[in-house]
Amino acid sequence: MVYDVIVIGAGPAGSAAASECAKSGLATLCIEEHGTIGYPVQCAGLLSNAAFAECRVSERPVLTRVSGARVVSGTGSELLIDAKVQKAVVVDRGSLDREMAESAANAGAEFLLKTAAYGIRGTALITRGAHGHKEIPFRLLIAADGPRSTIARIYGMPRAKTYLAGIQADTLHDCDPRFVELYPDASPDFFGWMIPTGKGRVRIGLCGQSNIPERFKALIKKFKTPVTHLVTGALPLGLMPRTYGHRTLFVGDAAGFAKPTSGGGVYTGIRSARHAAAIAAICCETDIFTDTALGAYEQRWQTDIGRDLDRGFRIFQMRQKISAGDMDALIRLLNDPDIVRTIVEYGDMDRPGDLVKKLLLKPAFLKRAAPLIRLGLQSLF
Repeated sequence: MVYDVIVIGAGPAGSAAASECAKSGLATLCIEEHGTIGYPVQCAGLLSNAAFAECRVSERPVLTRVSGARVVSGTGSELLIDAKVQKAVVVDRGSLDREMAESAANAGAEFLLKTAAYGIRGTALITRGAHGHKEIPFRLLIAADGPRSTIARIYGMPRAKTYLAGIQADTLHDCDPRFVELYPDASPDFFGWMIPTGKGRVRIGLCGQSNIPERFKALIKKFKTPVTHLVTGALPLGLMPRTYGHRTLFVGDAAGFAKPTSGGGVYTGIRSARHAAAIAAICCETDIFTDTALGAYEQRWQTDIGRDLDRGFRIFQMRQKISAGDMDALIRLLNDPDIVRTIVEYGDMDRPGDLVKKLLLKPAFLKRAAPLIRLGLQSLF
């Protein structure tokens, strides 16, 4: 059998792509290298309301609901943002991933588990795994195979600009379940976090570019609680130079769609997957798979989320230049009632650009944000 589309990877982006392709009437196969969809979990599980809505799942994966965040500097300065309404949910990613895959299967997509891609011969995907070695013919590939994308390596495609390493632990700790806590000084080139996952339980972790085990030990030591589960992972930031080619569309972490300001990849990953599925349907209908035809995918996601991702990466680059002292000063600067109200009203985990623009219109912010202005904050707009 020749599949119209083979999706590599059954995470949220892969399952979303498979579901949309199957709904369009395309013969769709999704392969997943692990034996269980959703594991191992390498995600903090904090999803904005918009990101959770994009998943199109039930409420079953939701562990708790979040209305705000507390930002704590290394010297103890704090900024509390409380919208007093749900702004995000914390989910069981294993449960969420499985439900998304189930929806794709119900739409008509086939799944092969314990199956890894390791080569391409013409228009056949070469796989190995529990089902032995196979050559599976295809018309189009959608690569949703994560930050270490095998398909990108096979084709020699240039990768994401930057890779961060991360460590996260589930542990026992009492906290206010309404708030995520962020620790910018725990990992000076990104940040650390504590995310409530239920009564008396939290996830503590951080991402960065260097000294990750040492930074994590210092962060977790403050909580003096037993670790019940520990995971590590990689986070790609900055999109690959071209997200299409060789009859392939790259989506999610495989293309570097993670948000550079937060590291979250579910919202942008699923958005990219839906655009890829739309182009897959057009290419299969017209039987045209040239790079020109595939390039329409990049035009679509650029129009949708490209500007936010570009701004986000420039903010990430600015973050590298902010000292601990400047970060502490920024937290104290933002701790102004009028500025907090602006953050509550315009803050968006998925599209932070609107908030930055609003802050730049605040005289109180401009007057005291000299370090950020020097780093080029205004040049983002």
